[in-house]
Amino acid sequence: MEQKTSVDTLITADFVLTMDAQYTLHNPGAVAVRGETIVAVGPQDEIVAAYEAAERVDVGNAVLMPGLINTHGHAPMTLLRALADDLRLDVWLMGYMMPVEREFVNPHFCWLGTQLAAAEMIRSGTTTFMDMYYFEEAVADATVQAGLRGVCLQSVLKFPAPDAGSYEEGLTRARDYVMRWKDHPLIVPGIAPHAPYTVTPELLKGAVAIALEFDVPLHIHVAETKQEVEDHRKAYGMPPVPWLKKFDVFKTKATIAHGVHLDEGEMHTLQHYNVGVAHNPSSNLKLASGIAPVAKMLELGLNVGIGTDGPASNNDLDMIEELRLAALIAKVATNDPTSLPARQVVEMATIMGARAMHIEDLVGSLEPGKRADLITLSLDDARHTPYFRRDPDSIYSRIVYAAHQEDVRNVMVNGKWLMRNRTLLTVDEPALREEANGLARKIDAFLMRREESVLSKLVAIGGVAEGENFEVQVKVRDVDVAALEARILEMPEITILRGSSRVQYDTYFIFDDPWGSRLRYREDEVRALDGSKLFDVITRLTLTASDKEHEYDSAVLLSRSRFDAPASRSLRFYREYFKPQREIEIHKQRRRYHVRYGDTDLALNFDTIIKPENGGSFFEVKSRTWSRQDAEHKAALIGELLKKLGIPEAQLVIGEYVDLA
Repeated sequence: MEQKTSVDTLITADFVLTMDAQYTLHNPGAVAVRGETIVAVGPQDEIVAAYEAAERVDVGNAVLMPGLINTHGHAPMTLLRALADDLRLDVWLMGYMMPVEREFVNPHFCWLGTQLAAAEMIRSGTTTFMDMYYFEEAVADATVQAGLRGVCLQSVLKFPAPDAGSYEEGLTRARDYVMRWKDHPLIVPGIAPHAPYTVTPELLKGAVAIALEFDVPLHIHVAETKQEVEDHRKAYGMPPVPWLKKFDVFKTKATIAHGVHLDEGEMHTLQHYNVGVAHNPSSNLKLASGIAPVAKMLELGLNVGIGTDGPASNNDLDMIEELRLAALIAKVATNDPTSLPARQVVEMATIMGARAMHIEDLVGSLEPGKRADLITLSLDDARHTPYFRRDPDSIYSRIVYAAHQEDVRNVMVNGKWLMRNRTLLTVDEPALREEANGLARKIDAFLMRREESVLSKLVAIGGVAEGENFEVQVKVRDVDVAALEARILEMPEITILRGSSRVQYDTYFIFDDPWGSRLRYREDEVRALDGSKLFDVITRLTLTASDKEHEYDSAVLLSRSRFDAPASRSLRFYREYFKPQREIEIHKQRRRYHVRYGDTDLALNFDTIIKPENGGSFFEVKSRTWSRQDAEHKAALIGELLKKLGIPEAQLVIGEYVDLA
């Protein structure tokens, strides 16, 4: 009798799905494992006859297959799951995720969130995942402790992040991390410039240099939303892919996430450079980003994997669910039921996903010499009955269209069992859940404090000028603005410093809160006085309260609680983020002069209200002030000017334009 070869583990199953180049299926089959490596795969009788093992595992009516590969996610964001749902991507990201991350994300946050993610991924059959987040070393450490395989990439952004005060600091952190984790048996380190809209050319060049120097992966969000692509075209005159190509991003081992709004030329570029794509069906649907043109990508030869995205935008890490969804939405998008057949979907979640992440030499298929990353998926449930043998590809259909994550019974990574018979072996799930719920209570308290006032919400998204601004002001109703302007310009006691012509589009958000808060979003077109040349378009936010600090003679008001911030996002963003009780629109044409009168700087505005219709014409005098004494002096000076102009008391108006509307 020929002596058998010794191995550590011998696993037999009714079906062994190899996902090799020939899509070999053994029915029944077996896999032999020694150490971290697959030694043999084949028909069950042949493997059992040739190998003896310290551990023999027979899973019976089950599929033994490569572990699933999640090509895009943010594992620590399990701790932000269900924090803010049913929002657009920009409101979700800028209004909620990033403010909470700035407050709470630290190395332990990332470790805890990744451990929790690992428990969920193991239970649903994921053995390898690609991650991009902050403090990625903590993510890598938690991944190793859980026994999973991770392509863990340090995020870098152009603005301060939880783990870096600047992108230069972020690049330094990324380089140090890559140096220390390169060649780890479970972790492939790399770098992740977040997205074209959150990086600079200098940042991209630095990230590419690190990726090329150490021959490690680079991961970046690209073309996730239509608005993102439109904004990029306006800013750079081209879509994101050719822009990234300019900075040699695709000379690295690059994988892009999403690619929902790529054009065919961009797809050709990605295919030419062997750039992988991570398709995220649930996240793209939940955030209404769209349906990625996956069928076209595959037709052109791109390697497209499947990802869950982060659990704050999915909200789970169930790759079995993503397989079914990827198949179904591709059919709807193409109006073709033959699009993305089940076998191709399983390929995307295994060997093609590995190719998309540039690690196909390690994992993705059950072949001798590859790492022993595998799962068993039980077929005992009624959902898998009956089994038709006529079509060998029906096994793929059973996985894609009928399997649930609870069918995953056993999980092995690098030759080590992480789950046996649905029992997790490497993570303490109850302890993780308890700590995560404790953290959730702290995040709840933070957000509830923020929601107490409009100012708090404004501060949370950044850019608010420090301290309050005060101003004295008065308006004169129903004036002949052209005649009054001509008269003032001829007054010898008034010195004109500068002037401009403007069209101002104001949207006031009105809140029913104790302060009578009003948030004005203004688009201000600034032109030369004769209107011939457009100098600038300024967008800004101004927060005021309806109450006034003081009223002086001649109806001059001292307005308080004025906070200014740049409006770097759309009106729609602010509407959805602040959720005002009502809105008022005021559009006006304005001729503004900055003048000096009585050794005091004043702003003189000659306004014609365009919206609402028949809004009238106004003359307005304003001046910023910083003290009660200064305010009294300026109020008296404004009153003096009004008397010189012979403006009757009856024409003076108390309040802002929003009050008059």
